[in-house]
Amino acid sequence: MTISNEILTITLNPTVDFSTSAKRVRAGHKVRCDAPLRDPGGGGVNVARAIHILGGDPCAFAAVGGHMGRILLSLLEQEGVRVHPFEVHGETRESIAVIERKSGKQYRFVMPGPRWDIAQVDDALAQICAAVPRAGYVVLSGSNPPGVPDDFAARLSRKIASRDARLIVDTSTKALRLLASTPTDAPYLLRMDKSEAEELAGKPLETVTELAEFATTLVTRGVAQVIVLALGPKGSVLVTQSESWHAAAAEVPVLSKVGAGDSFVGALTLAMAQGDAPQFALQKGVAAASAAVMTDATRLCLRDEAEGLLAQCPLVQLG
Repeated sequence: MTISNEILTITLNPTVDFSTSAKRVRAGHKVRCDAPLRDPGGGGVNVARAIHILGGDPCAFAAVGGHMGRILLSLLEQEGVRVHPFEVHGETRESIAVIERKSGKQYRFVMPGPRWDIAQVDDALAQICAAVPRAGYVVLSGSNPPGVPDDFAARLSRKIASRDARLIVDTSTKALRLLASTPTDAPYLLRMDKSEAEELAGKPLETVTELAEFATTLVTRGVAQVIVLALGPKGSVLVTQSESWHAAAAEVPVLSKVGAGDSFVGALTLAMAQGDAPQFALQKGVAAASAAVMTDATRLCLRDEAEGLLAQCPLVQLG
């Protein structure tokens, strides 16, 4: 199969992210905050933004509604990210991140988003299928809004099969457990973090080797052709049907962990779309995640820093 370098990201539950800081956060007190920053957010939206920052030209399929939805589209337009808007009932959600300057702790408040009905789910699938680039990459990232079935990723995989596109899924909770337990209509690549992997495994996975072995069992069971496990400050593991790799994270000062995972997925997807082998795409993803934690609030990676950190994210073949 010939792969194109076109990328479509999908965000069913995007958000307008507000970030600020305060000297101290205390219950029962008015918390006086600094002037807020406002960014478009949500898994696939942030993946598209990261790809754009890194030099790609993705299209972001985003479900939007109400006044906050218009704000989201305006923010993406300002950044130069192409958007395929999908109108939903209700208001696009908001999220708030507050850094307590005294302790350095970050408090994050995330709203649920508008509820969908079955007709909206079917309409979204139809519009996504029409927008999927033939032989390109499709990234489904972020939580499902209320009303969207947990098997949405499997339905999407089945719907777009005729387009020869590679589906990358970064999800959590019930949707992730369903993908792992019922490996039909599997995505090309599935990403999860260490705690999610341990929940699926039913036991602690303390070492890189143990994590790689668990990822191998998922690939063998047909959960996905490629499994990626995010290990936070220890980097990430990638396992395919024939090999497994670990890329270590660069040692950098951490200002905010928000956006690191989305920066990883964006860099990984862009590298694969440009023809990089999986292990080198992994390395670029880890470098972008390392760059993202160096930015404050809800900011994503910066291109120069991501490229500059690549040499500090060594690759090790595990098998």
